[in-house]
Amino acid sequence: MKKITLAGGCFWGVEGYFAQLKGIHDTTVGYIDGNKRNPTYREVCDGVASHAEAMELIYDETLISLEKILEHFFRIIDPFSKFRQGHDVGRQYRTGIYYENEEDLAPIHAYMASYFGAELSRVKTDVKKAIDFESAEDYHQDYLKKNPHGYCHVDLNLARPEEKK
Repeated sequence: MKKITLAGGCFWGVEGYFAQLKGIHDTTVGYIDGNKRNPTYREVCDGVASHAEAMELIYDETLISLEKILEHFFRIIDPFSKFRQGHDVGRQYRTGIYYENEEDLAPIHAYMASYFGAELSRVKTDVKKAIDFESAEDYHQDYLKKNPHGYCHVDLNLARPEEKK
């Protein structure tokens, strides 16, 4: 099993999308890349904590590759927007790829260079080492499963039937 953390705007939709994919073992929503330990949702929303909403992903690399995860990620986000995804606006909605293992850095950069080509310089998605992920409060975990009609900027139907569990 491998781990990667993705920030793609509101973490509810990012988690809902990835949780339905084959090869995804576990998801946890939380906060990353901020200024303090153990931030609360309120602190992140109010700007007291400078974190991005993110989702930690545990996946089976024999069933889904890092490149395929990145393909899905860029399918559901706007990588050219800095602090906005869908109707959600604010610093916490920035996008990022936070890798655990140094050996993932080169493939991430290679994928992005291939995927974006000449547009790569316009991409606002951060690529950083994951060093400070903090789990969000329990009520945020699996939010769209608990609240199937909850707001989500991510179109969960962008996953093709053959890609789903």
